[in-house]
Amino acid sequence: MTYLSTENLTKIYGARVLFEDLSFGISEGDKTALIAENGTGKTTLLQILAGEETPDSGKVMIQNGVNIGYLEQEPELNEEMSIRSFIAQSDNEMVRLIQNYKEAAARQAKDYNRQTQKDFEDASAAMDAAGAWDYEQRMEQILGKLDIHDLDQSIATLSGGQQKRVALAFVLLDNPDLLILDEPTNHLDLDMIEWLEEYLQTSSMTLLMVTHDRYFLNRICDHIIELDDNKIYHHKGNYAYFLQKRSERREIERKKAHKANQLYKKELEWMRRSPKARTTKSKSRIDDFKDIKERADTGRDDPELRLQMDMQRMGGKIVELINVSKSYGDLQILDSFYYDFEKGERIGVIGPNGVGKSTFLKLLTGEEEPDSGKIRVGETIAFGHYRQNGIDFDEDQRVIDVIENVAKVIELADGSKISASQFLKHFMFTADMQYTPVRKLSGGEKRRLGLMLVLLENPNFLVLDEPTNDLDLLTLNKLEEFLQNFGGCLIIVSHDRFFMDKLVDHYFAFEGDGKVRDHHGSYEEYRKLKKKEEAEQRKKARAKSQSNNSGSSSSSNTNNKLSYNERREYNKLGDKIDELEQEKEALEQKLSSGELDHEELREKSAEYEQLKDEIDEHTERWFELAERA
Repeated sequence: MTYLSTENLTKIYGARVLFEDLSFGISEGDKTALIAENGTGKTTLLQILAGEETPDSGKVMIQNGVNIGYLEQEPELNEEMSIRSFIAQSDNEMVRLIQNYKEAAARQAKDYNRQTQKDFEDASAAMDAAGAWDYEQRMEQILGKLDIHDLDQSIATLSGGQQKRVALAFVLLDNPDLLILDEPTNHLDLDMIEWLEEYLQTSSMTLLMVTHDRYFLNRICDHIIELDDNKIYHHKGNYAYFLQKRSERREIERKKAHKANQLYKKELEWMRRSPKARTTKSKSRIDDFKDIKERADTGRDDPELRLQMDMQRMGGKIVELINVSKSYGDLQILDSFYYDFEKGERIGVIGPNGVGKSTFLKLLTGEEEPDSGKIRVGETIAFGHYRQNGIDFDEDQRVIDVIENVAKVIELADGSKISASQFLKHFMFTADMQYTPVRKLSGGEKRRLGLMLVLLENPNFLVLDEPTNDLDLLTLNKLEEFLQNFGGCLIIVSHDRFFMDKLVDHYFAFEGDGKVRDHHGSYEEYRKLKKKEEAEQRKKARAKSQSNNSGSSSSSNTNNKLSYNERREYNKLGDKIDELEQEKEALEQKLSSGELDHEELREKSAEYEQLKDEIDEHTERWFELAERA
């Protein structure tokens, strides 16, 4: 069944055509990614599909009864509301029942009487009848995983990232038939992203999303819609399959264009001789010449970031952190941390939100002072710090003016010089875009411009805090090429695991309470290591609990002790739970491999849900027996 389809959609802003005559469809069960360059109207297209924006022409058709949920890239929530009231505004009947139940419970606790008791019993009965207890558990799980705990907090006090997470929780709770997500992983830490991956993999919701997170995209999506040069290409497969097919297509285009170009040169010579006899034959040849010219023009090459900046020379001393400690109140960020950086070192910084990653970068660059210890910076070190929030521009300035205000001529590493305009072209700003006001740029284009300003400082130690937010996949590939050729030191904080694994040699993993692990290996290897350690800790805790309970039960004569059969069940449950956890991890790897087709993905997702339920059931029984032991 086709849930949503479009017919000849067109959207134009001023003289800029975002897209024209787009026609495509989204079928039930598809998990689809939309891929296109920055500035081609991806966000606008999603807004049109969600009914938040109108096209200039064309139409969107939605199957009767299909409920659409939409997460904006930068949601603007009603700041007069609390989180609780925002979530309660949903049309979802379950949310209303849970809200009524909690209000009745609060009234009864405050003033116990016959009426409040009746209200509470009625609300409980309504929850029972609708099966809303399971929904409440799911709601608490989603809110907890997205680090939303105080539901009475005012939305006005939330940061942009917190508002994005509240909006994400709201749209997931609504459980729509078709879920439209615009950059859902922005403002999520890695644990949240992995949870969301698992949630969407195992969900039956039909999905359409725009994301720059390639691991996320590769593990979830089985259908990719590519918008390239105002043409739609469908790829039935994951991101790796899309890359292969796009590369093959572009190679064919280049070969055709090369042949057309050779023929074009010959025909151009004939045209320049200005044939005098305008016969039917020569006029036909002139028409053919125009077609050949168009075919030759399609042989475009992707822009590249191959320029080498004139980086300042690095001396022997880079940066040394000597027993550095830093905390904010109860939050310990570093505890007697020591590290001596080497030339050309490339480090990724990972850890949950709020653990102090951005503060660590500020300590490095001298924007923050440590509580104790010393930070020694070599005399030749020049930092270039790209901040998570980007750079504030004068929105009315033209793009080229932003660069020329810093430098009209830029010197490269080989001693050659290029103009500000040429510099912009290297960063994929076409001649037309250079004279565009900053306010008309997309979020990704503004970030690209901000990165250029950092590079104009000629740093030899680049510090990048979430540089990939809002960048399209083509820009990300080109940025990676540029950074791979960067000769200085590089430190990156990013939730984009693909980007990090491609560029860094090792990771500083901030694990809380001032502990920083220096992990040499990929992010995926670190994730598996942490899971293994956590499983071992749970096993030890269960063994200790079993030992304590065994000792206490032998000296206890109460009627609450376990029977012989219950004792045997209790002792076996720990091993059974470990076995199921291993099966679950193996199944997670299959689901995230990107190798399953649509039917296999559905089958494995159902198996995964059943396995999780079994683990929950056994764990609940284990705790029940442990309390009595």
